[in-house]
Amino acid sequence: MSLRHAVLAALLSGEYSGYELAKAFDVGVANFWYARPQQLYLELSKLEKDGLISGREVVQRSRPNKRLFMVTEAGLAELAHFAAAVSKPSFIRDELLVKVQAVDHVDAAPVIAQLDHRAAAAAAKVEILDKILRRYRGDRDEETYLRHGSPIGPYLTCLRGRRFEQEHHDWCVRAAALLRDRAAGPGAAVSRRS
Repeated sequence: MSLRHAVLAALLSGEYSGYELAKAFDVGVANFWYARPQQLYLELSKLEKDGLISGREVVQRSRPNKRLFMVTEAGLAELAHFAAAVSKPSFIRDELLVKVQAVDHVDAAPVIAQLDHRAAAAAAKVEILDKILRRYRGDRDEETYLRHGSPIGPYLTCLRGRRFEQEHHDWCVRAAALLRDRAAGPGAAVSRRS
């Protein structure tokens, strides 16, 4: 997968400026694809040059003009081709896991602090994703939305991101507690918190 496809998929919701796209990536798309705003602006330029999106200038009186982008028929065809291709397996590449792997041979205190920080960040993301999911569902319960609601694609990716962040939070809390207990000494009880 490339950033190209993630941008095209994000633009399926309607017209976005580069700024609005960066906000959408920061909140919703970041569950499965991370990109810096500079990367997004560069990709928008490439996609427009390739005819996969079209842009239009919007004149604003009290603010600078902005460009809004939307997916073209060629962009939809590109996404259809991408959707039909076999996906590669996902993998984890996380510096914090390398640090935990090495914790038996390094000072555990900074690793524990990073686990605490990561747990707090994951909890904050869970709250944001819960709000997004509630906004999609409205007054419907989750099962009703999953069976009949629309759009389903963004809801499912948001649901996956929420579950990932919750599990990540729980693991970080548990790992930090275990490392704290072990650092307390040989007779310390292992925490059963999760």
